[in-house]
Amino acid sequence: METLVPLLVLDLPGLEWLTRLVETATGWWGLVIIFVYSFLIAFALPGVSEVVLLAPLDLGLSTELRLAVIILTSAAGKAAGSVFAFHIGQEAKEAGPIIKALRRSRFDVIGWSERRTVEIARRWGYAGLALALSVPFFPDTLSIYAFAVLEEDYYRFAAATFAGSVGRLLVTLGLSAGVLAVL
Repeated sequence: METLVPLLVLDLPGLEWLTRLVETATGWWGLVIIFVYSFLIAFALPGVSEVVLLAPLDLGLSTELRLAVIILTSAAGKAAGSVFAFHIGQEAKEAGPIIKALRRSRFDVIGWSERRTVEIARRWGYAGLALALSVPFFPDTLSIYAFAVLEEDYYRFAAATFAGSVGRLLVTLGLSAGVLAVL
């Protein structure tokens, strides 16, 4: 697993300590660290969630079972964080000045993300959100907020982010295995 380190680690400026904490998380308390990190990635941190796959978590489990526990814990944390972001998005939808200020911003983040999210939502619905969140190494906080502003079903949103988070980590493992096989 250490050979994956160069492929997965992207330090967040000023938050290297948090990435290191995840990379060294061990034991059952390590699952709490993974859950909290994934929760924060979903609604506040600009980083990627794949770093959780590096957690050593000495749990006495086989490698496959350890990875399954990491993936499920991370997905649960990200789903919880996404629901929190969803709630913030619902509140922001009610608070017109926030959306108006973001629309006037230099980069029109809301306009761009809404167009993409509306496109995905119209075509694929919550399955589209799950697929979009399955793309490795792409910060998904913006997608989560954009979708949160447009949608209203907490349970479907949580299920889509959970599925997307599991998919993302499985795709990352598959890509990493493919790269390592070539090397």
